[in-house]
Amino acid sequence: MPDRTSELATQESPAFSAISRYIAQTLITVQEQHPEWIAEKYRNTPWAKPTFQSVLIGKLTKSFRVASDTDSLLLTAKKYLQILLVPEFVNSPQFSKLWAKIQQLAPSQTAPAKSQNSVSSEPPTPTANQPAPLPLGIAILLLDVENLQLTIETEKFLEGICHYPIQIKVAFANWRSMGKKDAEFHQRGYQLIHVPPGKDSADLKMATVGASIFVHYPTAKEIFVCSSDRALTHLSNTLQAHGLTVFQVRKQIDKIIVLNSQTGQVETHSLVTIPEITPVEQLVIQLKELIKKEQQRASTQWIALSTISSLFRQNYGLVLNQVVAHHFLGTKTRDIFLKYPTDFVIHKPSETSQTYVTLFEVKLSPPPPILSQENLNNHQAAPTSLTDINSLEDLERALVKIVGDLTDNSPENSVFLSNVGSEFHRQYGKQITQIIKDFNLGRKFTKFLQSCASLQLKKAEKGWQVSLN
Repeated sequence: MPDRTSELATQESPAFSAISRYIAQTLITVQEQHPEWIAEKYRNTPWAKPTFQSVLIGKLTKSFRVASDTDSLLLTAKKYLQILLVPEFVNSPQFSKLWAKIQQLAPSQTAPAKSQNSVSSEPPTPTANQPAPLPLGIAILLLDVENLQLTIETEKFLEGICHYPIQIKVAFANWRSMGKKDAEFHQRGYQLIHVPPGKDSADLKMATVGASIFVHYPTAKEIFVCSSDRALTHLSNTLQAHGLTVFQVRKQIDKIIVLNSQTGQVETHSLVTIPEITPVEQLVIQLKELIKKEQQRASTQWIALSTISSLFRQNYGLVLNQVVAHHFLGTKTRDIFLKYPTDFVIHKPSETSQTYVTLFEVKLSPPPPILSQENLNNHQAAPTSLTDINSLEDLERALVKIVGDLTDNSPENSVFLSNVGSEFHRQYGKQITQIIKDFNLGRKFTKFLQSCASLQLKKAEKGWQVSLN
């Protein structure tokens, strides 16, 4: 008695592939239009990326192949959908439409054997709920190893593209110059054809063998021509003329490009492993950790935005501006810090200077050392230009220097607040209130002076007065 499991897996593989691809494509559509319908565990998975599509299609197809009949196949498909989607959607009318399509793609049940006394010369007619099974067929892969080498992961990607199982794989190369590649490809089920050394030798041999492949394998329906050499276009045209669907496979930098010569559809497979983009809440935590570590390492409060971007790429293998754009379409890198003012403070001293970032700490940090006129020269010189004011500490040193100069030759040890503002504008070419605004402090000039440990502010009859502390 024949093994029904083996029979179903052999004869209905195109149906398995069609169902798997339909589920994978549906997942992309749902994620784009109604991400809340996807189970929370898989909601942030980039299903549209070829790598994830390939893995999902391969896993689904593999599970379907062990199904003993159509009922068990449909049961397996429903279990996967219940895992990937939330229960509310599985029980909705929208899901019913999805499920009806999967039932339509599923292979029909094998009709029970007729009695020896009953004879019929006509094949059974499929019902409305049981579409005719797809015709038997296979896919063939021809590979020029000297020009293009496929990994196991890339092969899985190709399996997800075709509608028939890849049962024949032929690799062409001068194997004497390929080291141990012959053993590797033989282990992976390739038929190896050796060619002598010479330019385009493997391509010419592949074109010769491929041109008559349909004669040796009459059930071939699809064929992959894997080579970056465009000279094999003639082979593709010949095969297509004999009714085969031809997939031209070539490498482009870090991608595999697959062209369906019949439909013109292009599929792309990245050869670079792309780390999963974390949720925005996790991104904020990662940035805070990087800034805190860099503050401790560099012994400075303000960290340049370019430094943060570089550290982010080193630690997480991702480009920060791309991650920010993923979460907030059309935004720049600095916008992630503006959107979370309770976590970060940014400062851009001038239009031409770079942006600096620090952490917004709720707890009070230890006060900085008092910078009086006597110890100013022994500590750190006051900024001489606007471009030197890159932090709140720089701004405080500039004001200490101004207050010290204004009170140095005066019998009074204090100066009016307006005079300090005027002198700052004269020396640095910008209003002090604008500088404070650029620091995104959200406070007035008087409030900032009250927070400076090196200065003292007091209210007089004619206005606020400032002195060295």
